[in-house]
Parts: sequence; C-alpha cells; structure tokens
Amino acid sequence: MSKRFTSDDVQVIAKDTAFKGYFQMDRYRVRHRTFAGGWTAEITREIFERGHAVVVALYDPVRDEVAMIEQFRTGALAAGHYPWLVECVAGIIDPGESPKQVARRETVEEAGTEATDIVEIGTYIVTPGGSSETVILFCARIDATQIGGLHGLEHEGEDIRVFTMPLSEAYSMVKDGRINNSMAVISIQWLLLEKAALKARWGL
Repeated sequence: MSKRFTSDDVQVIAKDTAFKGYFQMDRYRVRHRTFAGGWTAEITREIFERGHAVVVALYDPVRDEVAMIEQFRTGALAAGHYPWLVECVAGIIDPGESPKQVARRETVEEAGTEATDIVEIGTYIVTPGGSSETVILFCARIDATQIGGLHGLEHEGEDIRVFTMPLSEAYSMVKDGRINNSMAVISIQWLLLEKAALKARWGL
C-alpha cells in the first residue's frame, strides 16, 4: 500500500465555468505530486457537474421481489444503446435535503409507495475521471403488492413505469445485459449478498 496523499499534494491553479445550462461544466487547471515524489506538469480537465444522487433499491423481503423502474435516458441514446433503461429509483439531492429524505421522496414520486424502513448501503463516485457526481445507495423495504402503474413528475419530463420481479430474475437481467446501468447493477448484486441480513433485521 502506497502512502496517502493529502490536500497539500494538489494545487488548483485555476477553476472556471466553461458551460452552464441544464448541467454545468467546470474547467480545472491542476498539478499534483507523483508517486516518485515530484510534481506533474499542469493538467487541464473539464469536469461535469450535475449534483449528487441518491439511489434506492426497493425490496420486498417477504416475496423476495424488487421493484424496478423503466424510463427513457438521452445518455443511453447518445451512446448507441437502447434508451429505455431498467433502473432503481433515484434522484438528485436538493439544497437542504438529507440523502435519506431524498430516498423517501423519490420512492413516493417514482414508485408510488412508502418505504417502511431504509438501510444505507454506501457511497461511490460515478465517473471520477470526468465528473464530481457521487451516488449514495439505499435499500428500502416495500410491499411489492402495492407497486404498479405510471409515475414521475410531468414538469421534469419524467415518464416512469414501475414494476416488480423476483430478485433472481433481476440478477439474470444483470448477467445478460438487459440491466446495464451501474446504479442498478450494484444495488441488485448487493441485495443478493445481503438479503439474509436484511431479513434478519426485519424479523423474517
């Protein structure tokens, strides 16, 4: 294991906003210490700023089912993939909101149901080479018999179909590529590893 660098080992020479629209792009000029002990030359990078997100894996431990959503994604279209993605409930953290508040809000807005318990899974950086975005993952206990229909906020352009399936089927969709976004892949794999502990937590 190499030494841990500190904030003293990075110099931000300049930072400016290159673009600001629905999203924001900032330009950084930086240099940092190297593993050999010297300094890099000046590096210029554009960083995509979109805020920080919360993702909620909706799980019914009694039925061993997950609730998933399907919606259109422009980024998938631009990448040449089928743009209607099967995902977990998710949303951006607004100013003044806690991540758990976002998890509860998005569960209602996108899946039309209430979480009876919420467990934090962890946090990861989505694309550290080009974006500051982090994702905080949660698992929410839900009643799958109450799930169904179309949801989302019209003024945000959301058209969301929510549906349920066995956890084993969701994992099959991960393996064959029908679920191909990192938030859902990580959440489903976590559920497979931790569902026994979740059931014990919930007295099942």
